[in-house]
Amino acid sequence: MARLYADEQFPRLVVELLRSFGHDVLTVQEAGKANLKIPDEEVLAFAVSEKRAVLTLNREDFFRLHRLRPEHFGIIACKDDSNRERMAARINEAIYAEESLQGKLIRVIRPSR
Repeated sequence: MARLYADEQFPRLVVELLRSFGHDVLTVQEAGKANLKIPDEEVLAFAVSEKRAVLTLNREDFFRLHRLRPEHFGIIACKDDSNRERMAARINEAIYAEESLQGKLIRVIRPSR
């Protein structure tokens, strides 16, 4: 089980599916920060303060943040996939493939067709 923090654009259905796999997922909206256009740096800082890995579709910005601030509890950067069940399963697999998410940048890609 992982402690995760889903950023503003992360698909709600994927959050629910990850919860059904047993992950503790907090969304930006649930944290009371919805519609505030929170800078990515603040998303990461909040995740660190809560000891959570970030779930994001905003790959490039979080790749940069990982290079600038590698002391975090994980960043899971995903390619969007319209098949939400497959997307959640791939994230779950990526989480369980790691002993720890701390300080890691994990890329979850959409399978080629």
